[in-house]
Amino acid sequence: MNTSEQSKTPVGVVGVGWVGLVTAACFAELGHPVVACDVVQEKVDSLNRGEITIHEPGLAELLAKNKERLEFTTEINEVLSRTKLLFVCVDTPPTYSGDADLSRVRAVVADLKADGDHVLIMKSTVPAGTGETIRRDLPGMAYVSCPEFLKEGTAVKDFLNPDRVVVGAAPEDRTAADEVASLYSSLGGEIVMTEVSSAEMIKLASNAYLATRISFINEIANVCEEVGADVGEVARGMGLDERIGPHFLRPGIGFGGSCFPKDVNALKLLAGNSGYHFQLLNSVIEVNELQKRRVVSKLTKHLGSLVGRRVALLGLAFKPDTDDMREASSLVLSARLRGEGAEVVAFDPVAMDQARSLLPGVEMRDTALAALEGSDAAVLVTEWPEFRELDWAGAATLMRRPLIIDGRNFLDANVVHGAGFTYEGIGRPGVGADTE
Repeated sequence: MNTSEQSKTPVGVVGVGWVGLVTAACFAELGHPVVACDVVQEKVDSLNRGEITIHEPGLAELLAKNKERLEFTTEINEVLSRTKLLFVCVDTPPTYSGDADLSRVRAVVADLKADGDHVLIMKSTVPAGTGETIRRDLPGMAYVSCPEFLKEGTAVKDFLNPDRVVVGAAPEDRTAADEVASLYSSLGGEIVMTEVSSAEMIKLASNAYLATRISFINEIANVCEEVGADVGEVARGMGLDERIGPHFLRPGIGFGGSCFPKDVNALKLLAGNSGYHFQLLNSVIEVNELQKRRVVSKLTKHLGSLVGRRVALLGLAFKPDTDDMREASSLVLSARLRGEGAEVVAFDPVAMDQARSLLPGVEMRDTALAALEGSDAAVLVTEWPEFRELDWAGAATLMRRPLIIDGRNFLDANVVHGAGFTYEGIGRPGVGADTE
């Protein structure tokens, strides 16, 4: 290890799920010694052997490259004794009411002592006001809010090339905030220095706004179907307006994952608990749920009753380049289809192991063509690149009825139709005998 690496600030990471593991690996890549802890012994043992169980492009390579700077443990005292800066990256899943479950955050706080030697840096997504509560519980410990803005599938790239880094702290913790900001200073993203509650709100507001854009373009897509317009052309024309931009104007069957559904609900409830009715977010959530039902309606339009019909789902993860099944559209869609009496068969390139326990009654196949064989229809749920390159002509000969509902507007309608399929997307004209 050279002298410059020896001078790098040691970093502690508490919680090595998806966010924590990416955070640990990327700080190690930047030259920092990293000590990370987790309560799950099996996970720690696997990581110390160089094995990871999540699918995130580039992460395994980064962990292997920087293994000399990474140590994983179940002992929080190991982290405390060797690092000053403690990044809290534990999960905050939704409760039954939709509020963020802060039990893991509270467990971390309970293990800490306000000794004046450590800085607690909150990466976990928490409601506005959480930081102030923690500061009251640990009055002698500096507290910094530094929310993550990583996207699954591009998390390593996002960390190392941020568009912004948000650092929130009280005035008396400004020195600690400057230390945190310095960790990111070489990465080039704008450093947003603010106070704690604003930093917490930036994360929730950002995700709620992006979710709102998705629901908005889905509503536009539904109107396009009624009036014969092509939502792809509409979105392209909208996106050229610099006030709007092209991002998150892709219609589909709704958003999912670990962030958008949770954060939209959390912000809605935070507003309600504060005495404000956030009416817009109610509509965002409702539209997102209705989009999945529209897929079932599209199938019944072509097939009539779905009782006894065999429907293939192509893709199960909530987005490509991840195996994350949290709030995936496939969960709702498969349940709806089975509720209508359909047999459901499915394939995903990386999420099959996670999906098996979450999709009871769904038959898993080892390839896309195997899933399509004997099916009356297919629904493209996740836009994995390999589906675009599929032998669609061969697939048409395997199916009882070559019908595809493209839930992501991912495929070339003319190519798929030329292969023998009836094609229907979201908010765009269908192609085929049943739709022309």
